Amino acid sequence: MTLRATSLLVAWLGVATSALGSLPQPVRDALARHGVPDSAVAAVVEPVTGGKRLVDHRAGEPMNPASVTKLVTTYAGLELLGPAFTFDTDFLTTGTLADGVLTGNLHIRGGGDPKLTDERFWKIAHRLRARGLREIRGDVILDRSRFAPAHHDPGQFDGQGRRAYNVGADALLLNFKTVAFRVAPDGNGVRVTAEPDFPTIEIASRLKPAPGSCDNWRQGLQYRIVENGLLATAEFTGTYPTECGEKVFPLSVFSQDAYAETMFRWVWSATGGRLVGQVRAGPTPGDARLLLRHESEPMSLVIRDINKFSNNVMARQVFLTLSAERNGGSGDAKASEKVVRDWMSAKGIDTTGIVLDNGSGLSRSERLTAAAVTALLRASWSSAVMPELTASLSLMAVDGTFRRRNAAAAGSAHLKGGTLTGVQAVAGIVRDNKGNRWAVAMMINHEKANLAQPALDALVDWVWRGAPGVKRPPAGG
Repeated sequence: MTLRATSLLVAWLGVATSALGSLPQPVRDALARHGVPDSAVAAVVEPVTGGKRLVDHRAGEPMNPASVTKLVTTYAGLELLGPAFTFDTDFLTTGTLADGVLTGNLHIRGGGDPKLTDERFWKIAHRLRARGLREIRGDVILDRSRFAPAHHDPGQFDGQGRRAYNVGADALLLNFKTVAFRVAPDGNGVRVTAEPDFPTIEIASRLKPAPGSCDNWRQGLQYRIVENGLLATAEFTGTYPTECGEKVFPLSVFSQDAYAETMFRWVWSATGGRLVGQVRAGPTPGDARLLLRHESEPMSLVIRDINKFSNNVMARQVFLTLSAERNGGSGDAKASEKVVRDWMSAKGIDTTGIVLDNGSGLSRSERLTAAAVTALLRASWSSAVMPELTASLSLMAVDGTFRRRNAAAAGSAHLKGGTLTGVQAVAGIVRDNKGNRWAVAMMINHEKANLAQPALDALVDWVWRGAPGVKRPPAGG
């Protein structure tokens, strides 16, 4: 071999060696196009069955993961509580129940059910009637002691305190504490209706139909909620694109107690029930008798909603339940963080720099490392709950929050995304075009991060294509 040929071979090997572990060129190109430096990124790609990392870029750097945090919370929920775990809501009585009349109080003891919707509460009311309860001459008392009292300012995160994603955890969470306003063109105007259709909410729509794209239909819509005890006015102004058809805009209209009272009175009266007393908060006495227990959907179904649709308040409910169930007593965020951290450590995962604030990712303080995320994904692949966790993630270009993506990896990547202002992230399992499966995590923390979603998509696409341009070991799996 000539000296020149040897020099070229050495140079080529040097490039190949540096490429293994670094950010792939398509990812770096996408980052550069949007003004995001490599130093604002952490990424890991490794075989789900273990082995040499294909990408290893700032793997141990704590980063804000946004909603990728939900992957940690749901996996912990599946393993520590079980896929068949249910959240119980108990209805208990004090006093005497005779001839349909309760001379005493009805106590509703919340169990942290993340999905106690108005439809389910409606069925519960009918079940109470079937058990002989027609009139309550005492009070309805709401017991939220399953979770420890904690101050929650819904407007603290981004000033949008009425938006559904800012609703806080509640041991007696009814219908996500929201009203779904349905917006639709109607002749020369725009119709707005509410579900549930509480009679105590007055709606005023001054929206004007307008031409334009439906990509960002909320941009021209303004709203104002005026709350006065159990009464509220919802006023909508601005414009709404006619091509959108009907859209749903969920908002938090009432306070925690007012929403629960409004829901109970609405459902109870609709079923023919009568309430003489008040609806108020309070503990359940030890001598209260169980009249009805409502079981939630199993955890395996709950986490599908959390991950596929990135539901923040449902994730918070699961997170607090971890400490309530494992430690006894009331669920607490700090205690739940310790439960999850200990669980991760028992799997041999380095938790240095990790911060779990509320378990949903809607936080400026939560931190994960790309190495810890892929380590959890690898652990999940050999876990008994692997099918449930993997199926709960969005399937690229098929469903969930990734439904609208146009990607070569369509149908071949189960992913959890995350977005906050200045944060973009993705994590999950990608099956490449040779049938190998890879644990993937990438997080961007930068003022231009929200422009750089194509860089995350480029990483998933690059893995699916078999990491072109890099000489790599077989992945297995």
